[in-house]
Amino acid sequence: MNHSKKLAATESTSKSTAAMARKRSSKTTLIFFVLLSIVAFVAFVPVFASLPSLSSHSHDLHLHLRLHQRQHRLEKSDARKFEIAEDMFWKDGKPFQIIGGDLHYFRILPEYWEDRLLRAKALGLNTIQTYIPWNLHEPEPGKLVFEGIADLVSFLKLCQKLGLLVMLRAGPYICAEWDLGGFPAWLLAIEPDIRLRSSDPAYLQLVEGWWGVLLPKVAPLLYGNGGPIIMVQIENEFGSYGDDKAYLRHLVKLARGHLGEDIILYTTDGGSRETLEKGTLVGDDVFSAVDFTTGDDPWPIFELQKEFNSPGKSPPLSSEFYTGWLTHWGEKIARTDADFTAAALEKILSRNGSVVLYMAHGGTNFGFYNGANTGADESDYKPDLTSYDYDAPITESGDVDNAKFKAIRRVVGKYSSVSLPSFPSSNKKTGYGFIQLQKTRSLFDLLDGFDSAHIVEAENPTAMEYFYQMFGFLLYVSEYASKAGGNKLFIPKVHDRAQVFISCPSRADGGRVSYVGTIERWSNQAIYLPNAKCVSNTSLFILVENMGRVNYGPYLFDRKGILSSVYVDGRVLNRWKMIPIPFQNLNEVPKFNPVIQVASEFPKVSIRKKLEHKSEDVLEGPSFYTGHFSIDKTSEVTDTFISFRAWGKGIAFVNEFNIGRYWPTSGPQCNLYIPAPILRHGENVLVIFELESPNPELVVDSVDQQDFNCGSSKASVRQL
Repeated sequence: MNHSKKLAATESTSKSTAAMARKRSSKTTLIFFVLLSIVAFVAFVPVFASLPSLSSHSHDLHLHLRLHQRQHRLEKSDARKFEIAEDMFWKDGKPFQIIGGDLHYFRILPEYWEDRLLRAKALGLNTIQTYIPWNLHEPEPGKLVFEGIADLVSFLKLCQKLGLLVMLRAGPYICAEWDLGGFPAWLLAIEPDIRLRSSDPAYLQLVEGWWGVLLPKVAPLLYGNGGPIIMVQIENEFGSYGDDKAYLRHLVKLARGHLGEDIILYTTDGGSRETLEKGTLVGDDVFSAVDFTTGDDPWPIFELQKEFNSPGKSPPLSSEFYTGWLTHWGEKIARTDADFTAAALEKILSRNGSVVLYMAHGGTNFGFYNGANTGADESDYKPDLTSYDYDAPITESGDVDNAKFKAIRRVVGKYSSVSLPSFPSSNKKTGYGFIQLQKTRSLFDLLDGFDSAHIVEAENPTAMEYFYQMFGFLLYVSEYASKAGGNKLFIPKVHDRAQVFISCPSRADGGRVSYVGTIERWSNQAIYLPNAKCVSNTSLFILVENMGRVNYGPYLFDRKGILSSVYVDGRVLNRWKMIPIPFQNLNEVPKFNPVIQVASEFPKVSIRKKLEHKSEDVLEGPSFYTGHFSIDKTSEVTDTFISFRAWGKGIAFVNEFNIGRYWPTSGPQCNLYIPAPILRHGENVLVIFELESPNPELVVDSVDQQDFNCGSSKASVRQL
C-alpha cells in the first residue's frame, strides 16, 4: 500500500470508529455466548493449525463450527480416507494442505530414488507427484516393462515407506518434455492414422488395453486401500489442446472401472477461462486443478477455479508451481530467481492454498527419451537437453546446497504441520580426470556386418516407425547420376537432422565416403552435391537422427526420418535401402547393438592424464570412439560428469548405459551426468558415437560439476 492510499485508509477508519462503537455494545452479549459454546466444544475436539482462525463475524464462526463438527465426526471412524469438502482437502478426518513436488521415477536411477525422495522431504514436501510414461512401459506392442527404471510399483511403495503421499499422473498423455508426450512411438505406425488424444475408437481401444494393465497394478496402492496414492490425474492440460469431452468422460469411466468411486480423479489445466472450459468436466466426479505462471497473482485464478468445481469442492491447488523452466539446445540455460520463486510460493501457502512444485527434482533424460517443442509451425523444431535439471531446488545430481532449495525450505517451514528433517549434505562427486579415446570404427565400416534381413528396401523413403524402429538413427541409401557441374539435393521434409554423404564405388579407394552437408528440420535448404567423377552412378547416403519427438502442441504427431520425396536436380529419386541403427535405449535391447561390438574390439587402455594425439589421424564423419578409465579399489565410486567440450555432436555410453546426447557446439549443456550406480570399481568403458568432428586430441574430461556454458549461450535469469 503506497503512502497516499494509507492516509486515505486512516481517515476512513477514524470516521467509522464512532459508528462501530455504537454497534459493538448490542452484539457483545450474543458473541459472549457463542464464544462460550466454542470454548466448551474445543475442550473435547483438538484444534489444528491449518483451520481458519476464529472471527467475530457470524459467518466465519458458523463455518468454523461446521469444520470442527465434520472433523469430530470423521475422527470417530477408523476409515482411512482422503477427500474434498468445505473447499479443503481432508486426510483421515483432518484438514490437509498439500505441499508437494514433481519427481519422476523414470528420470532417476532406481538406486537413487530413496536419496531424492529424502531430499524432497527435507525440502518440506508431504506429497510426490509423478507422471507415468506409456512408452517406457510398453516399448513394443504387447511388450510390458515394469522392471528397473520402469519399476513403478516399487517407487510408489518407497514413497509410502518414507511417509510421502502420491498424486499419480496416469496419462495416457503426459507431456513432461518426454518423447511424444509419453505415447509409444509405435502408435505412429498404425494405418490408417489414429487420432491421438481424442475419442477416435481405434485410439481408445489402445488406451483401454494400456490402462487395463496399468491401473490394476496401482489400485492396491490407493490411499483407501492402504497405499500412498491420494489422487489420480486424467490426461494432462487437455484444455490447451482440444475440447473433446467424450474423450475425457471415457477416460473417467475407465479409471472408475479399475480404481473405484472413492479415489479423487483430477484434471490440470492452465488458469484461464478458455483452457478450463475445454479441459474440465462439470460435476462432482472430477476435481479441476489449475496451473499458471509463477509471477501471476494466484488467488483470482483460484476463484476462477471454483467455477469449474462443485460448491465446497474446490480447495485451491496449483498442481504445477514452476520452480524453473525447460531449456532447448541452442538456448540460454533457463534460470529463475530463488527469492522471487519463494515469495510467489508464500502467497499460496500463507492462505492455506495447496501447491505442487514443478519440478522439485528434474533429473535426466537418459537415453533417447527427451521431447521437443515447436513454434509457429512444424519446422520450428526445438529439442530438449539431455539434462532435465529445470533449475529445480534439488539439482540434476541431487545437490541441495543452493539458494533456491534454502529459500523454498524456509517458506515451507513456516506452514508445514510437522518439523522439517535436518538439512542434507550433497552427494560426493569426483573428477576422474582425462580419458583417452581411440577411433574404433567408422559407421560406414560396420555396414558390411549388418544382417540383410534388417535392411528395408522401397521405392520411396519410409519413416522409421513403419518398421518399428522407435529411436536412434536411420541410414537411407540410394544412387544417382552425377553431372559435371555437380547436382542439387533437396528434401522438403526431414525429421530431424540429416547428414549427407556420397561415394564412388568404382574408384580405387574402394568407395570412400565423403561428407557433403547437413539438412536440418529447422533450417531446411537444398545442398550442393559435388561431382564425384564416378564411372557409374554415385552412391548417396543420408544419415537421419531422431532428436526427440514433439511432446506438446498441435504438431504432436511427429514421425521420424525422411517424410517426403527426395529430389536431385528437381527429379524424384527412387529405389532406396533403409538401414536401422537404433542403438540401446533404457528399456529395450535392439537386434543390432554397435556399442557392444565396437567396445569389444577395442584394446584396453586406461589413461588418466592428457595424451598427445596427431590431429591428422582424425577423420570427420559418424564414427565410434572408445576409451577405458579405472576407479581404484581404494577409491570411492561417486557421481561424476563427462565434459564434451571441443567435441561436435553425438551420444555416449558408459558401461553400455546410454547416458544421452551431447552437443556442446550448440550448447548450453557441456557435460553429461554419470550417476555412481552406472560406474564400478576397476575398469569402466566409455563409447562415443560422434557424428561430426571429435576433439582433435581425442580426450574427454571426467569432472566434478555440471557446466551449462557451452555454445553461444550463457546463463540468464528468467522471471516466469
